[in-house]
Amino acid sequence: MTEVEKRRGAAPVPRDWTYAPAPESREIVALHERYGLFVGGEWLEPTETYTTVSPADEEPLATVAQATPAEVTHAVAVAREAFIDWSALPGSERAKYLFRIARILQERSREFAVLESLNGGKPIKESRDVDLPLAAAHFFYYAGWADKLEYAFPNREPRPLGVAGQIIPWNFPLLMLAWKIAPALATGNTVVLKPAETTPLTALLFCDVVCQAELPPGVVNIVTGDGAAGAALVDADVDKIAFTGSTEVGKAIQRRLAGTGKKLTLELGGKAANIVFDDAAIDQAVEGIVNGIYFNQGHVCCAGSRLFVQESVAEAVVDKLKRRMATLRVGDPLDKNTDVGAINSRQQLDKIEELVAAGRAEGAEIYQPPCRLPERGYWFAPTVFTNVAQSYRIAQEEIFGPVLSVLTFRTPDEAVEKANNTPYGLSAGVWTEKGSRILWMAERLRAGVVWANTYNRFDPASPFGGYKESGFGREGGRHGLAPYLAGAVQ
Repeated sequence: MTEVEKRRGAAPVPRDWTYAPAPESREIVALHERYGLFVGGEWLEPTETYTTVSPADEEPLATVAQATPAEVTHAVAVAREAFIDWSALPGSERAKYLFRIARILQERSREFAVLESLNGGKPIKESRDVDLPLAAAHFFYYAGWADKLEYAFPNREPRPLGVAGQIIPWNFPLLMLAWKIAPALATGNTVVLKPAETTPLTALLFCDVVCQAELPPGVVNIVTGDGAAGAALVDADVDKIAFTGSTEVGKAIQRRLAGTGKKLTLELGGKAANIVFDDAAIDQAVEGIVNGIYFNQGHVCCAGSRLFVQESVAEAVVDKLKRRMATLRVGDPLDKNTDVGAINSRQQLDKIEELVAAGRAEGAEIYQPPCRLPERGYWFAPTVFTNVAQSYRIAQEEIFGPVLSVLTFRTPDEAVEKANNTPYGLSAGVWTEKGSRILWMAERLRAGVVWANTYNRFDPASPFGGYKESGFGREGGRHGLAPYLAGAVQ
């Protein structure tokens, strides 16, 4: 026996494949103890404040401004004044600033990713590999459109609206900021943006990017606070409101703006159907199911929270799904091995627990893989319900957490009927080897986005938005320019 063969034979066999901790360093982010309001390129001392925490351990992170109506009004007035010069700039000049912002986000991506996970609870590998690249890509993409608006809308006279008030959610703080700010600036508008109350820190760090890019003062203004600050922005002298968040709040905003003449786009909740046919590649579909509902702890408006499986393969799909769920790693968001991080807030955790309890009470069968949840912070194990009826709350209401409801169907017509039996219409997924069936389903599903043999895939050039109670208007692509322009056709 050769020496090489002796060494190979003596190699120890691992007992299991448990991952060692691989924490990302928090030292990459330098947090201030106190943040004010970013208005006119300067930090203004707030009159009211609150504390933002890390959902993973409830540790206080920083003191943040709670904007008052008077402070919001001032920010809008500053944006209005900055609009005069900004809108007069040639599109090619505005594009230069957007390109700078995109490059700075790339250069500082690790810093932003750590802060996004620290303040929001999402796994660092998602912040690093999804949120940051997409945020930078949106600024790159819309920089390219800034001097081509007459080609985007031929035979029109596209011109900016003025001041855009933008309100974003807590599930993708930096990415939603990019979705809102990039097209607004490209089209010549100025903005006042309010991030979510629980996740303001990456928006506040973005103010540093704005200064680094030497964007003219007042073009981008960031005001923080709770729903009262958002209501003040809706009531302020803005020309447009762009809102991403819950359907309940979206309806309230629409009622508030009725008759005012202000432009409005709403990207609201969802209860997406992920549909698996019997000819689908099951292992691939299971990965898509997991990505569709457990990505970002299910804090995704287009999450595939309703799984429809053709009866003949339902048992096999559910068995494989449960085995796959047992491999998901729940824990520290800053650990590079973590698959499922912390729930964003105590309020959201309470909502998830309440709806899961309702599912149990209504008779659905629950499965949660064995996992040890941290003692501090807001945590919920990945969950799947089987034996679910269409009438159950877990099949009708948006849970916005890592909870999947499994239902079955026999025919494509039944799948379409069940998938469309919801007040929402944001997204859907179809898994089958037949291209003709994909097109047939996509034509009939009342969803703004239909993925085929994949799920949760986004691109800046592709429009995103929904029907019915999922809102109206589109973000992304050429379609995302129209809501910020007068004289353009949406």
